[in-house]
Amino acid sequence: MAGKIQTAPDEFRDHISTVDADGKRVWVYPKKPKGKLYNYRKWVSYALLTLLFAGPLIKLNGLPLLMLNVVERKFVILGVLFWPQDFFILVLAFLAMVVFIILFTVVYGRLFCGWICPQTIFLEMVFRRIEYAIEGNYTKQKALNKMPWNGEKVLKKTVKTAIFLLISLVIANTFLAFVIGIDELKKIVLEGPQHDLVGFGTLMAFTGVFYWVFAYFREQVCTIVCPYGRLQGVMLDKKSLVVAYDYGRGEPRAKLRKGHVRTQGDCIDCNQCVQVCPTGIDIRNGAQQLECINCTACIDACNDIIRMIEKPEGLIRYDSEEAIAEGRKWTLFTPRVLGYTAILVVLLSALTTLLVVRDDAQATILRTPGQLYQKTEQGTIKNLYNISVINKTNHEMPLTLKLLSGNGTIQVIGSELVLPAQGIAEGVFFAEIPKNQLQGMNSKIEIGVYYDNELITTQDTKFLAPAK
Repeated sequence: MAGKIQTAPDEFRDHISTVDADGKRVWVYPKKPKGKLYNYRKWVSYALLTLLFAGPLIKLNGLPLLMLNVVERKFVILGVLFWPQDFFILVLAFLAMVVFIILFTVVYGRLFCGWICPQTIFLEMVFRRIEYAIEGNYTKQKALNKMPWNGEKVLKKTVKTAIFLLISLVIANTFLAFVIGIDELKKIVLEGPQHDLVGFGTLMAFTGVFYWVFAYFREQVCTIVCPYGRLQGVMLDKKSLVVAYDYGRGEPRAKLRKGHVRTQGDCIDCNQCVQVCPTGIDIRNGAQQLECINCTACIDACNDIIRMIEKPEGLIRYDSEEAIAEGRKWTLFTPRVLGYTAILVVLLSALTTLLVVRDDAQATILRTPGQLYQKTEQGTIKNLYNISVINKTNHEMPLTLKLLSGNGTIQVIGSELVLPAQGIAEGVFFAEIPKNQLQGMNSKIEIGVYYDNELITTQDTKFLAPAK
C-alpha cells in the first residue's frame, strides 16, 4: 500500500488509513489474496452474482422475483405484488429486516460486508480480479501507475477501462431491470434511445456511477459513505464474532531470526495482513475498526505465514474480543441475542399472518360526491357510488358486485367491470335497498366483490336515506 500504516496504540483511531496528514487520499494497492477462506468467498460470490443477474429473468406466478418500481408505486417481492395500499405490510417487513440486520450484526459482526455486500463482491471478486489479470499484482500496479505514458501503459489502461465500462453497463441494466422490470428494459433497448430519452439517460447515468465507484471511489464507499459501517460501533459488542488478532498469543512482535531462540509472540511482524487488506488497515491495531469489512483476507495471509514457521493457525481468526481476552471459546447465545431473536420472531409471525389473510384485490367504494339518494316507485332507495379496485395478482378478473347486508341489489353503470392483471379498474354503480330495511339517514352497508363466484374482498360504506 502506498502510504505508511500507523500502528501506535491509539493514533490509528484518530484518522482513516486511506487519508494522509494533508487530507489527500492514499491509494490502496492490496496484494492479491489467496487461501481457503478466499476460495469459499469466491464460491459464495459466484452464487450471489448468478442470482443477481438471473433475478430479473426469474418469474413466480407470472411476476418478477423482485421489482421495486417506485415511479409506478408497484412492488413485487418473491412473486407477490404489493401496492401502496399494502404499505403497512411493507413497513412491517422493513422493520423485520432492520431487526434481522441488527441481530445478524450483533452475532456475526460485519460478516455481511465481507461475504454478501454487493459493493465488496463486485469490487473484490470482479473488478480487482480483472485488474490483477491485466496490470498484475500490487507491486506491478504501483509501478505501472508511476511510469510515464508509453505503449504498454496506454494499452493496459485502455483495455481495463473498456472492460470496466462494459461491466458497469451490465450492472446498470440489471439494477434497472429490478426497478422497471425486464420486459420494460427490453423495450427500451430494442426501441433505441430516441424512443425513451429519460430511460436511456438514466441507464447511462447509472453506468457512469457504477464505473466511478468501482474504478476510483472503491473502498471509500465502505469507510466514508456506507451507513451500516458507521453503525457497527453501536450494534457490535465484545461478544460479537469479528475478525480479530489474538494479541495474547502474538505479542510482543519480533522478526524471525535464524538460529535465534524465540521468546517473543507468534507474530513475526511480516506485514502480510496489512498488504492484503482492501481498506488499508492493520488488523493488529485491534478488532472493530471502522474500516474493517471482515473479508478474511488477513486470516488467509497470516495462516499462510504461520504454517511456514510451523506455528498453529488462527493468530488472526474469527472470534470475539471477549473470548480472546479471556482465552475461551466464543458463545453464541447471549441475553442481547435472545432478546432480538424474540422481537424478530414476533415481527415475522405478524408479517406471515398479514400475508396469509391478504386479499387478492382491494376495493375502495365511496358515494359519488354531490349526489343525493333517489326514491323509486317500488319503495326503494338508490345511492350512486364510485368504485376503484386494485388487482394484486397477475391475471385478469371480471368482477361481480353483491350487497352482503340486506336484500338490496346492485346495478353497474356502463360495461362490465373487468379488473386487468396488475392493474386498477374503476366504475360507477347504483345500490338499491328497500326503505323498510334502512335504520336511519346513514346506514352502514357491506358490498362484496366476486370473481368467478368467489368472494375476493369486501368493503363497508355508508348508505344515505330519508329520515323516517
